[in-house]
Amino acid sequence: MTKHAFSGTRESTAAGLQEGVTLNTGASMPWLGLGVFKMGSDAETADAVRQAVKLGYRSIDTAALYGNERGVGEGVRSCGVARDALFVTTKLWNSDMREDRQREAFERSMELLGLDYVDLYLLHWPIDGKKAASWKVLEEIAASGRAKAIGVSNYMVPHLERLREVSGVVPAVNQIEYHPYLQSPELLAYCREKGIQVQAWSPLMHGGALLTDPVLAEIAARRGKTIAQVVLRWDLQTGVVTIPKTAKAARLQENADIFDFELDATEMAAIAAMNRDERSGADPMNFSF
Repeated sequence: MTKHAFSGTRESTAAGLQEGVTLNTGASMPWLGLGVFKMGSDAETADAVRQAVKLGYRSIDTAALYGNERGVGEGVRSCGVARDALFVTTKLWNSDMREDRQREAFERSMELLGLDYVDLYLLHWPIDGKKAASWKVLEEIAASGRAKAIGVSNYMVPHLERLREVSGVVPAVNQIEYHPYLQSPELLAYCREKGIQVQAWSPLMHGGALLTDPVLAEIAARRGKTIAQVVLRWDLQTGVVTIPKTAKAARLQENADIFDFELDATEMAAIAAMNRDERSGADPMNFSF
């Protein structure tokens, strides 16, 4: 796992979007992908997937919770790019873990997606008393070949340690809330040590105060980039895969235009100093849904 994803200066957007990190399974996962959380109808989702793929995106992240797996599958099947050139992620929702419906939930997701396999299947949240049993089901799914890699989402070090106690299968990915106001250095260090690739959800903090931060604004002005582009570039240079969500073609293009520059050491240090341990989402150590 590298802390410096790209050398940066002359890659085309399309080529950059197809660059990937090698997971602990040996598979390649694109550094930048499309998230579809709270995207609208299946038709809107499918259109966003097709637009993204046309621009060069190759990674699409959905979940059972999002209610748009059908739209993602439609977009994947109709985008004109071979299935094996795409990286599709979905996730097992909490209620299905609590009610021991893990296998049924996976089958439902696959039916909605209309795909033979997913590239990555994640436990969405660390559900007390269900982590080990749910992980065992994911191991079985991976062994069947219907999930090329398995991982977790919103897992902190104690949750990951619990999996390590009961399984020799190390998660390929840990998808967490990650942005300049929430940098989780201890968790990142743990994941790097164990060979777990960190992936950022909410990398732009839902477009809140982060996108007007004066430190980021100064860097963006100097680089001739937007604040969002600076943040996404920072993700990659910290070795974190990222999946910003948008259904707008212009924003898809903007998010992708991050492969023609590189933040220098001073800029990286300035962003590192912005950490506030501030969440926009739920605390994985204390949630009730």
